[in-house]
Amino acid sequence: MSAQDDGGNGTPAVLSLSNTFLPTAQLRSQPPDLILLSPDLVFFYVHSQVLQEASKNGFNNFLPSYSPTDELDYPLLTVPEASSVLNILLHTIYGLDCAQYSPSLADLVKAVESMQTYGVSPRLTILPSTPLFTLLLCHAPHAPLDLYCLAGHYDIMDLAVAVSAHLLSFSLPRLTDAAAKRMGPLYLKRLFFLHLGRTEALKRALLPPPKPHRLIPACSPQEQQALAREWALASARLVENLRPDLSTYALELALQPIAAHLPCTLCQNALNARVQDLTAEWAAVKLLPPSFLAPRYFIGF
Repeated sequence: MSAQDDGGNGTPAVLSLSNTFLPTAQLRSQPPDLILLSPDLVFFYVHSQVLQEASKNGFNNFLPSYSPTDELDYPLLTVPEASSVLNILLHTIYGLDCAQYSPSLADLVKAVESMQTYGVSPRLTILPSTPLFTLLLCHAPHAPLDLYCLAGHYDIMDLAVAVSAHLLSFSLPRLTDAAAKRMGPLYLKRLFFLHLGRTEALKRALLPPPKPHRLIPACSPQEQQALAREWALASARLVENLRPDLSTYALELALQPIAAHLPCTLCQNALNARVQDLTAEWAAVKLLPPSFLAPRYFIGF
């Protein structure tokens, strides 16, 4: 909703009302008693009590210390946040979903940053069950590092864990000083250990060769050693260019060619069984629980 008003210089100013925070909106049992005005001239009709309960600093000390006697006499507070950012912040405080507005990642980040200004804890507010958490996570596929930095900066553990799966393909040498500083030393350490932990896990998993099969006249123990040697060579080649985002399919492609060097059917069966076990183990490593990023994970790593 919008209307035009003469701004005093002959140029009409467009005044808009929030589509959600209207004076007639029934967001609470009581009508709103406060107006927030953004720099782009959008009015948000809100409840001072809701803001007071969500904030630890009186909404940056903006909240009035009195209650209006006339329900139409709304105190007006001008805030510096753009309407797109303020809209996200207020939806979060009210526990509402603002997905219908398709907020950009930049506005979502600004809204999270503004929380501390208004005495709202991002760490305690952005939980997996909240709409804002879901909105942020929607941007993880194309901006995982930005979200991980945001999560680290405000110690939003659940968001960092959810985003980390999208950082497996990230090249750590590309990490800038600014990004490292923003995420902080603890989350920087966790990001490095996420990568190192996965590669080390696969190296350890590759060590055992396929199990030798029962003795048969056509394949002696010495001949079975060929399988162990081929496995060691293929594993060494794989480790040379190992990436933490290696897929199980790529893992199979790297190891299955060993079968071409094995004339024994039982050796081939042993190889196939070992590859299947390895890919299953690697797939399990990819499903990292939240405890992976917890400090206790790194004790004795």
